[in-house]
Amino acid sequence: MVIAVAQESRGLETAQEFIDEANPSYVVLIDQEHVVSDLYNLTNVPQAIWIDEDGQIVRPPETAGSHDGWRAMNREDMSMPDNSAATIAKAQETYMNALRDWAKNGADSKFAFDEVAARAHLRMPTDNTALAFANFYLGQYLYQNGNQAEGIAFLEAAVDLKPESWTMYRQIMNLKEVGQMGFAADEAFFARVDALGAERYYEPPDLEGFPTELGFEPVA
Repeated sequence: MVIAVAQESRGLETAQEFIDEANPSYVVLIDQEHVVSDLYNLTNVPQAIWIDEDGQIVRPPETAGSHDGWRAMNREDMSMPDNSAATIAKAQETYMNALRDWAKNGADSKFAFDEVAARAHLRMPTDNTALAFANFYLGQYLYQNGNQAEGIAFLEAAVDLKPESWTMYRQIMNLKEVGQMGFAADEAFFARVDALGAERYYEPPDLEGFPTELGFEPVA
């Protein structure tokens, strides 16, 4: 079975429209506290964790079919070059086909890691990860209980401790103000993305057939 978990501190206020648009046939939960991100050391959305019927992680957290080709998007009208759109579509199709193969074949699927490989692909949390989430939890509590200035200070400290966490960074933005069309993406966000250069926003999963080309021209 598939369970989707939205990491969204505003809850239904911002998640509902996207859930309705998707019209999912699977379970969708809303994690306002970002507990799932803490438990599994998630850093972005969408990410996926494959867990078998015995509760064993078959594939640790990884990018779930998204691709950095989105960075070629025209930010005025949100149009996409055909080649980047094709790369994005291939990434989605490849990932979904792999997931379907695992659902059908289980441990015999070539996409399922054994225990050794699963451990090798696992990104372990650090002391800073724990400190980041402590600051994040406290910041959210303060922000949502009338102390917004102090709350933002703790939330920003969380991002400083775990700069690879785009979920934390974008959540701060969306707490302050819901962005255009509900997206947590403003000029500061795009500037931060551009500063990555050729470094990935979505790290490609170690998955046969998944496109690894950049799909965009890095900003000089």
